Formats: sequence, C-alpha cells, structure tokens
Amino acid sequence: MLENLERLEYRSMTPIQAQSLPFILAGKDLIAQGKTGSGKTAAFGLGILHTLKQAWFGTQALVLCPTRELSEQVAVELRRLARATDNIKILTLCGGAAIRPQVESLQHGAHIIVATPGRLMDHLERGSVDLSGLKTLVLDEADRMVDMGFYDDMVTIAKACPTRRQTLLFSATYPDNIRKASARFLNRPQEVRLESQHDDSRIEQHFYEIDPAQRNAAVAKLLAHFRPASTLAFCNTKAQVRELALDLRDRGFSALALHGDLEQREREDVLVQFSNQSCSVLVATDVAARGLDIQSLDAVINVDITPDAEVHVHRIGRTGRSQAKGLALSLVAPDEMRWAAQIEAYQGKPIAWSRLDQLKPGKGKPLQAPMVTLCIQGGKKDKLRAGDLVGALTKDAGFAFEQVGKINVFDFVAFVALDRRIADQAFEKLSQGTIKGRRFKMRFMADEIRL
Repeated sequence: MLENLERLEYRSMTPIQAQSLPFILAGKDLIAQGKTGSGKTAAFGLGILHTLKQAWFGTQALVLCPTRELSEQVAVELRRLARATDNIKILTLCGGAAIRPQVESLQHGAHIIVATPGRLMDHLERGSVDLSGLKTLVLDEADRMVDMGFYDDMVTIAKACPTRRQTLLFSATYPDNIRKASARFLNRPQEVRLESQHDDSRIEQHFYEIDPAQRNAAVAKLLAHFRPASTLAFCNTKAQVRELALDLRDRGFSALALHGDLEQREREDVLVQFSNQSCSVLVATDVAARGLDIQSLDAVINVDITPDAEVHVHRIGRTGRSQAKGLALSLVAPDEMRWAAQIEAYQGKPIAWSRLDQLKPGKGKPLQAPMVTLCIQGGKKDKLRAGDLVGALTKDAGFAFEQVGKINVFDFVAFVALDRRIADQAFEKLSQGTIKGRRFKMRFMADEIRL
C-alpha cells in the first residue's frame, strides 16, 4: 500500500487526512468538515481498504454521494488506492444508467459500493443489494445530500446497514441539519473541523454594489474586463441561471447553464464541455455545482450573493487551487448588504469594495473557449478507447498532440476536445476516414455557442 501511495505521489498528508486517519484506522465514528479538494476521499478510502477482507465478496463498505459525477470521481480514486490489493471489486450504483446491468453485477458481489441515495433506494426496494455484512458507511458531502432532499433516504439506508458498523460523515459545512443527521447516524463520533477559509494569498476578492436590474450586464462587464479563461458563475435560483446563460450567449460569450431541471444526459453534456474547456462560463446553482471535478478555475462570480457566509467561502474556494491564483467577484444589491456584512464578519476582515464604472473592457472580441467538443457515436461497448482517438487524430490525420484536449469515453459515446482553430478540419478528416477500421457518426456539441 505504501509503495502504491508513493507511485501516486501521495508523499505527505493533507490536514484532513492527518487529523482524521488516526480515528478512522482506530474504527471510530467520525464527523469531518472539509471542503472539496481537501483529500477526504483518500482518508476514508485508506480506512476502508485497511479492514477489507479480499476473499469475501460481500459488500463491506458503502459510500453515499449526492451526485453521479461525485460518485464516479470517488470510485476512480478508490480504484487507484486499491491497486496494491488484488481483486478488489468497486461498483458504482447511480441514476441515469440502466438498472438491470447493475443488478447483474451485484449478483457477483462487490467489496465496495459507491452510490447515490436514489439509486441505492431502488436496489433496496428490489432486494438486489445486501448490506448485512457492511463494516463501513461513508456519507460524503452529507450537507448537500440533505439540501437535495435525500435525508429520509439516508435514514432508510442507514437502517438497512448493521447497527455495529463504522460511520464516517464528511461535510463541507456543518449547519443544523447535519448536526441533526449525525445524531441519528453516528455513535459517539470524533470530530475533525478544518477552517474552511480560503487562502487570501491566492484568491483576489472584489465586491461590487449594483442595481438589481443591471445584474446580467454587470456579469458581462466583469467578464469583458478580467477575461478569465474559465468562470463558474453562481446564481441562487434555476430561473436566474437560465436567464443569465442565455443573456451571456446573446452578448457573444461561450456560456452554458447547469441546474436541477436538466436531464442526466444534458447535465453530462454540459459538464464535459466545461471540464474540457469547450465552454468558458458555467452558470449554476450551488446544488447543481456540487461535486464538479474542475482542476483549474480562473474565476468565480457570485451573481447572486448567498445569505450563508460559509457557502460563500465554499464557492470562492473553487478557484485559486494547487498554488494557482484565483479571482472571486461578488455582486451585491442594496437590499443584500446585510449578507455582505455577514461575510465580512465571518472572514474577520473588511470587504474590498470596487466600482463597476471603473472597469474597462479588454481588447478584442468576447473571450471564446479555446476548445470545441466533438461527440462521436461510439464508446467502450464498441471497443473504442481514448488511445484510438488520439491515434486517429495525430498519426492518421496529422494533427499535433497539443491540439487534442481532454477525451471522455463512455459506454456508447465519446467526447473529444479539439483546439477551436483546427476543429472543422479535424471533423472533416475523421468523418471521411475510419477509427479502428470503422466509420462512426459524429457531431459538434452546442453549435449555438460556436461563434
């Protein structure tokens, strides 16, 4: 295990790992507060693997996550950690995928299940999942599961687990609803609470007082002045998300919306484009943005300031990661000044107020996303792999490796990010040629934002 951690470049523990691992390895129940990107998956993952019995294929650990994207991220990380241990089966059970193949996989057993509450409830009702041998229950991002209405499902799932078990609850914030939940799920838990404040040295914050009627125009002005390559813009309602994304597109920006009314496939399409730099502005609600796997984010814009100071800190903490500089811009209407005061008190220092009328637009056209996403109607079930697509673009079509971006291959579809400057040429060559000796249908995604 230590050799595998060395290969994965886990050379020193993050604060949440250093504080929580001793309790986890000692078998204690735990409440740990830490923001996304703090290293909590490795903390509970190592704890699970420490007690796992390889020879028994019953379910020994269950990790509940609020979204399918987070579930898949957790499963990928657990598989990386489990490389040192042979024959460990990790199964994801999420909505948006057919349930029958999941039922068939469960019949062959799984050591660890990573699931969303809704889909796990489906399996409990069918009797297709057996949690009677469970040793560890992990509630990951429990605050958002409660926010999203999964509290009753969490209670039902916990009741389906053995009473004698270890329960680990991870949460970015620690509001009253999590205090209530912890009393029902955990037995005399240890607590680890890390300061959720951002690193002032890496995040540059600006607050702007605005007329509520000019909110969308203010966002466009910020984007035109600062010209961030990737921006996550937070709104408090789904209606505002939709309205702002349309308004920004009308103004020439590459923008997409992420909210709770999207179908799973639509949500995946949006996330693929934003994560592979085919979209420069993602407008989202807090719940919809939870669990996003975004490695590099230049700016966060609080289009609607949040009434919860802790949520504000969690929002802006998505930028300025991995030693990079970040930008956090917040718009505040006159009737929202009390919320700004709460943030000021929570951060323990005066807010830096700036003026919109002093911002000048940058040179050139509205900043466009550098990549375009090509959707290919073929995936893992067609024996298509990422290497096949790289080969078709570089070796066969003659493009430089640097002109090919992130590649996502799913069961029946694959997404390839292409440098915007060569996208049309690449489409022509790929559609006229073959990949692994076969022709596949393909199309560009979100043509309405390819300006």
